[in-house]
Amino acid sequence: MFNNLAEVERYIHEIGIATVDLKYCDLFGGWHHLSLPAVHATERLLAEGVGFDSSSIPGFKAIEAGDMCLRPDPTAAFIDPFWDEPTLTLICNIVEADSGEPFHRDPRLIAKKAEDYLAASGFADQSKWGPEFEFYLFDRHTRMFEIQDRNNQSAFRLDAEDTQWSGEDSAGLGVMLPPGGGYHAIPPLDRHHDVRAEMAALLQEAGVAVHYHHHEVGTPSQQEIEVVLGSLLRMGDVSLMVKYFVKMTAQSKGLAATFMPKPMHREAGSGMHFHQHLFKNGEPLFHDKQGYGGLSDLALAYIAGVLFHSPALLALTNPTSNSYKRLIPGYEAPVNAFFSLANRSAAVRVPKYANAPMEKRIEFRPPDAACNPYIAMSAMLLAGVDGIKKQMKPGELGFGPFDQNLFAPEQEALRRKIRKLPASMDEAFKALSADHDFLVESGVFTEDTIETWIQYKMDQEYMEVYKRPHPYEHTLYFNC
Repeated sequence: MFNNLAEVERYIHEIGIATVDLKYCDLFGGWHHLSLPAVHATERLLAEGVGFDSSSIPGFKAIEAGDMCLRPDPTAAFIDPFWDEPTLTLICNIVEADSGEPFHRDPRLIAKKAEDYLAASGFADQSKWGPEFEFYLFDRHTRMFEIQDRNNQSAFRLDAEDTQWSGEDSAGLGVMLPPGGGYHAIPPLDRHHDVRAEMAALLQEAGVAVHYHHHEVGTPSQQEIEVVLGSLLRMGDVSLMVKYFVKMTAQSKGLAATFMPKPMHREAGSGMHFHQHLFKNGEPLFHDKQGYGGLSDLALAYIAGVLFHSPALLALTNPTSNSYKRLIPGYEAPVNAFFSLANRSAAVRVPKYANAPMEKRIEFRPPDAACNPYIAMSAMLLAGVDGIKKQMKPGELGFGPFDQNLFAPEQEALRRKIRKLPASMDEAFKALSADHDFLVESGVFTEDTIETWIQYKMDQEYMEVYKRPHPYEHTLYFNC
């Protein structure tokens, strides 16, 4: 939106901005903000940085060394449509308070270093990314906080109109989607088409190019928004913008939006598939009309790297206990490490409709929106570049291509030969602990960042879920 902070200050005065909102991302993908009255948001203040206590932010510093600063990126700005007064958002980088040096665990810094590493590799000078955003809209979501952490009770409840499990449709008109029957549903079955259209329109006004949106498979109301591909850093910003805009628009309509990977049993989970491809001097590197699926040898090596490191990658792209309730057989979510043309059960799908050289790309399908998008994309890129560096060949490593329906009974023998993706958070994090040289040897990630990620996620999330009895265990085992 701006080239420098001087332009930001002029815009604030010319447009009559009342508040400047500084947004920044913690290590695990959560967005935070700090608001300045516009009169104080001078070029000098923004250039020096605004101090904050990083010890209160997940994955940052300890209390004895918590002071850091937010330094806005003038190129990452938008008007926030959800404030009552004119508000300009500036997405920030995080720097040390004393030296002004970039903080090594800042997700935007990691994304920038990944882009720089790609350019320095000589293989390519640009990557483009297109995350898909799947989410559910519910009429009510109750976590029952008052009982959630008691020793003797645990419960949540989801409510939505026009569903089989709501008892009856609210209007009495028989407008009800069958389980798993929501893909591209048309109104009136698609109840929230106008809400989705408003989300898309607001994103467009904020500078996010929306490709399309539609009702997804899951019922009652699973949605999808796709955006036009862009650079890694930009798509990290866009990912957080999409989640923010979706949640804020939904709330304004009295709805609850969730990007949770698997909010309901027996319905499709919500993924965050990442389309990706490489370029050099503006020329596409993934296209070769003679290759399998129109892919070049470089693209195949990139795929091999992603699949080779996929067990470790999933600790970054699928970093929650709930993520692995989505990655189960019987749905489109992949459970096997292989690639294929147009096969939606493959971990890496080659879109059949993307045939033009500039469009030829791959799609990594396991990730979900519980990831930190900056870190997830950076890790995928480094895995792919590692495959190119080592001239990996997916066929020789057992990754296919396999174009068969691997869930068909006659494919059982072949299915058993293919490497499985991690089936639990514990399994994925053990894989990351054992395989992260490809992340740190480039200098993009530090050993400290990986250790912090593993320790926090396992101690604060995995173990907290693991040690609590699940309600269904009472059905299975109470009378044993």
